[in-house]
Amino acid sequence: MRSSPVGSRRFSRPAPLGLALAVLLLPACTTVRLSTSQARAPECWIDLVRGEESAHADVIADLAKVDVVYVGEAHTIRRHHELQLRLLRELFALGRPLTLCLEPLEARDQGAVDRYARGEIAFAALAAEIEWEKKWRNYRDYEALCEFARTHRLPIRALNAPAAVIRAVSRGGGLAKLPADLRVQLPAEVHLDDPTYERLMQLELAVHMAVDPAKLRPMFEAQASRDEAMAAHIVAALRPPVGGPRAAFVVTGAGHVRHGLGTAERVRRRLPGVTERIVLITESGELTLSAADQAASRAVTISHADVRTVGRPPGDYLRVLPKIGLPPGHPPVAR
Repeated sequence: MRSSPVGSRRFSRPAPLGLALAVLLLPACTTVRLSTSQARAPECWIDLVRGEESAHADVIADLAKVDVVYVGEAHTIRRHHELQLRLLRELFALGRPLTLCLEPLEARDQGAVDRYARGEIAFAALAAEIEWEKKWRNYRDYEALCEFARTHRLPIRALNAPAAVIRAVSRGGGLAKLPADLRVQLPAEVHLDDPTYERLMQLELAVHMAVDPAKLRPMFEAQASRDEAMAAHIVAALRPPVGGPRAAFVVTGAGHVRHGLGTAERVRRRLPGVTERIVLITESGELTLSAADQAASRAVTISHADVRTVGRPPGDYLRVLPKIGLPPGHPPVAR
């Protein structure tokens, strides 16, 4: 999605798009074992392919086997960033060469990002140089990830296309009408014939109060252009010119990878045979909208029938924090 938080989208539905299976399984995460005095931990993993709970160690072991780990987020939820850092730490501890790939960074700022990763400038200096706050208002939420990568000498890869270019695609009538000086800032090939992804995107885009249905196609082309740019940089991160292959740990909005569509689909097209896992995280009532976001959005309904047409699970693993209250006597949970 665009570089403003996913919180700008508001849906009237029982769960985030594509996570209906998880809703059905939530009771398994909150049941008290009657045979013991200890309540189960309220947060758990769901294997979305098998439809069962999964142990944390098993999830990590599986993630460590693949080329790309996508961690789809709602950009402004702190718990999502905390889980990302935990996963990155644990995968690093297993000895797998990794590159941290970030949607919140624009690829044209890679030079400054490299200087930061080498320890030549501090995080604050990086943010000031690339005017990060203007491009991504909650950029500080990614500081811990970046600092871990720098401390342990992991490359950091900026993924995003320039925001001005994406806006020009969306507001200017689509990719074909993009001026030449802006078009060269996107990959030469942008795959736009993607009816399943386009249909899901149009359902989500209806949340914006002012959306004219006639503008949905250019908005989809903007999304696809962003996905294509990020995919190109992920592939480059997997095959760096120096040091041998690395696995990519990709932090991006969940809408770019859910169901293996969007960015994930375009990575597979560019690199046949690439292996991936998609990690999703429940919002669990923690997503808040600013007054401006609320005023610009409306409730929309995306049904199970809408999502089932995709014909594939929303991801591989879902980290669940149930919205319902904890069992009586359960200790407080830090949120």
